[in-house]
Amino acid sequence: MEFQDKTLRCRDCGTTFVFTAGEQGFYLEKGLMNEPQRCPTCRANRRRERAGGTAQGGTTITCASCGREAVVPFVPRLDRPVYCNDCFSAQRASRTPVSAGTHIGS
Repeated sequence: MEFQDKTLRCRDCGTTFVFTAGEQGFYLEKGLMNEPQRCPTCRANRRRERAGGTAQGGTTITCASCGREAVVPFVPRLDRPVYCNDCFSAQRASRTPVSAGTHIGS
C-alpha cells in the first residue's frame, strides 16, 4: 500500500502538521486505525502531563525521613510516605526479603 503525506489540523492548538507517509506506515504496522489528532508538540505535552510531574520528568517532594527536597519519577499518593533516593535505599536495605512461596500476611 502506498501512502502520501497528509496535512492535518491539531485539535489542541489548531496548527497544521504533516502526517507523513512513513508515519502512516508505522500506524498501519501497529494496528492504529485513526489518524493523529494532535501535532507532535501537543502529543509530547499530553504525554508529559499524563505521566504526571514536572518538565524535568518528576515530582518535587519533601522526604518523609530526612526532610530534604527531592524529585521522584511518579506522582505520590497522599496516604504513603515518600523518601529521597538515599532514605529510600536505606529503608529498602533494612527490610527483610520475603522468601519465594511465602505469602505476605500469612
